[in-house]
Amino acid sequence: MAPPSSGRISRLFGLDPRIAFLTLVVDIMLNAADTVTAGLLLPVSVAAGIVLGYITYRAQIHWYGDDKESARIKAIIVGLLTAIPTPLPELLYIPAGLVGLWQGFRKKTSHP
Repeated sequence: MAPPSSGRISRLFGLDPRIAFLTLVVDIMLNAADTVTAGLLLPVSVAAGIVLGYITYRAQIHWYGDDKESARIKAIIVGLLTAIPTPLPELLYIPAGLVGLWQGFRKKTSHP
């Protein structure tokens, strides 16, 4: 079995960089609020995760070029990780955004 090409890896794991940045900002704000309120704003985190998941779904299709199923899976992951009141998910979507940024640079250099 041949190893996956870098294009396949970026399609599989990549997030649009704008979505990765938005997720980072939203997650930082939610974690600060959860820390201050000792978890009383957990319903707000869940609601924000749902909204961010929907935004991710639409952006992955229109900006990143994912098919509907891939965009749905990435949106569910982003929404779930956003709803979890810990800073740990940042270790996952920051690299995914960097992979997406790499994919964007590759698209621009291959299409003059």
